[in-house]
Amino acid sequence: MPEPGLARPISVITPEEAVAELERLHAKGVDALRAALTGFLAEGRKPDAATRRLFRYPALHVTYAPLEAPAATRRAFAKFPTPGRYTTTIAQPAAFRAYLLEQLRPLTEEFGATLEVGPGAQEIPYPYVLERGDELALRGVSAAELARHFPVPLLSEMGDEIADGLWDFRPDEPRPLSLFDAVRVDYSLQRLVHYTGTNWRDIQPWILLTNYHRYVDQFIAWGLQQIRAEGPYDRLILPGGISIDARMSEEEARALAASTPWHRFQMPAYHLTAPGRQGVTLVNIGVGPANAKNITDHLAVLRPHCWLMVGHCGGLRESQRIGDYVLAHAYLREDRILDKSVPVGVPIPALAEVQVALQQAAAHVTGESGEALKARLRTGTIVTYDDRNWELHWSQERRRINMSRAIAVDMESGTVATQGFRMRVPYGTLLCVSDKPLHGEIKLPGAASAFYERSIGEHLRIGLAAIDILKRQVETLHSRKLRSFDEPPFR
Repeated sequence: MPEPGLARPISVITPEEAVAELERLHAKGVDALRAALTGFLAEGRKPDAATRRLFRYPALHVTYAPLEAPAATRRAFAKFPTPGRYTTTIAQPAAFRAYLLEQLRPLTEEFGATLEVGPGAQEIPYPYVLERGDELALRGVSAAELARHFPVPLLSEMGDEIADGLWDFRPDEPRPLSLFDAVRVDYSLQRLVHYTGTNWRDIQPWILLTNYHRYVDQFIAWGLQQIRAEGPYDRLILPGGISIDARMSEEEARALAASTPWHRFQMPAYHLTAPGRQGVTLVNIGVGPANAKNITDHLAVLRPHCWLMVGHCGGLRESQRIGDYVLAHAYLREDRILDKSVPVGVPIPALAEVQVALQQAAAHVTGESGEALKARLRTGTIVTYDDRNWELHWSQERRRINMSRAIAVDMESGTVATQGFRMRVPYGTLLCVSDKPLHGEIKLPGAASAFYERSIGEHLRIGLAAIDILKRQVETLHSRKLRSFDEPPFR
C-alpha cells in the first residue's frame, strides 16, 4: 500500500513507458523541491505537508508471476531468482535510461513481468537538487534551519545492505530490484563530483584506475591524439570541467590540458568519450586501500562494465626486472579494509574474460609472444597491504608471503578486486614492477631506469587495448561468478 497522501503506482505496458514515467515523476519531485527552496530562501515560505509529499523519488515495481517456467538463459542479469514483487526507488532516471531499458526489456519480454511506477517513500534530500552547491552560502541560511523544513541526507536511510546480502527477507514485503536505491545512488553521485572534479555524467562505463600520476600524463597525450584521429573518440574531459575536442587547435588543446586544476581534487578523473557511452575513464586514485575502497564505493552506482587496476607494484622475485608486468590471478588481502563486508575466507576469483583480454592486449602492444612474453608478463598472486612500510616488518611478513607464493606487492589491487566482487563489477589487475624491495632495488629519487620510464606508456596502452577487447564481449563479461543465488534482478 502506498504511504497515506501519496498517489498509487500506475501500471505501464512497456519498459519505455516505465522509464518515461520515472523521468516525469523524478523531474516533478526535483522541480517542486527547487521551487520550495527558492521560496524559502527568498521569502521565508515554509513548505506545507502537501508540498513536502512532492519531494519524493519515483519507485519502480516489477511483478513476476509466471504461468509456466521461462526459457533458460545463460545471462547473468535481468532474470528473477524466484516469483514475487520486486521494488526499488530510482535516482536520475534520465541519465540511467539506457541501463534501465537494458534491465527491464528482458524481464518483460522473456519473463512476462508486469511494471508499475509511482511516487516512492524516500524523500529527495535538498542538497542533491542544488545546481551549483553554493546557493545557501549566498543567502546566509544555515543548514540546521533548512533541515527543519526540507529533507536532508540521513545515514539511517542509506547503506549497502543489499549489496552485502544483509537485507531482511519478509514474505509480505517486496524483494529488492537493484543493488542500490535512489538515496544511495544520489549520495555517491555527489561524492564522485567532489573527489574526481568532474561531472558524474561524464564518467564512462569502462574504467582504468591508477596509483601514479605519470599514467595521467600518458592518458592525456594519448587522448589528444585520439580525438584528432579517425577513431571512435570525440572529446577529452579533464578535472575542472575542461573539455577538449578536435575543433580546437593543437596548441589550444595542449594549453587547456596543461591548465587543468587536477591538484584541487583528491582522485582526479579524465574521460575520453565516444558515442553510445563507449569511452574510457582514467581515475588517479592515489595510494592506499582507503582511497581504492572510497572511489569504487561510488563508481559502483554507475554500474560500469569493468574497472581495471593499472599501476605500480614491488616485484618479489629475483627473476623480475624493473618494467616487467604482473597479471594478478589471486590476491593475498592484507589491506583489511573490507574484512567485515567480504571476510578474508571468501575467495576473490580471477575472471577468465578479463585475464584473457589483458594477456592478449599485452601480446598485441608489446609485439611479443610465447617465452618472450612470459619473460616480461608473469601471472601470480599479489599481496595488497594497508601499510606502505611493510618492509620494516619483513621478519614477520616473510613466512606469509612465502606461503602465498606471491610475486608482487601493492596497496590497492586486492581492494579494487574485492570491491568488484562485492559490487558485481567485472575487475582485473595488470601492474608494472617499479622496485624490488627484497633484492636491493628500492624506490629512491631518480632511481627509475629509462626502460621503466618508457614502460608507463606501453602499460597504459595495454590497459586500453584490453578494454577494446572486452567491449566486443560485454554480454559474457558480466559473469555469473559475481552473482549470488538470491540476487536482485538488475545488474
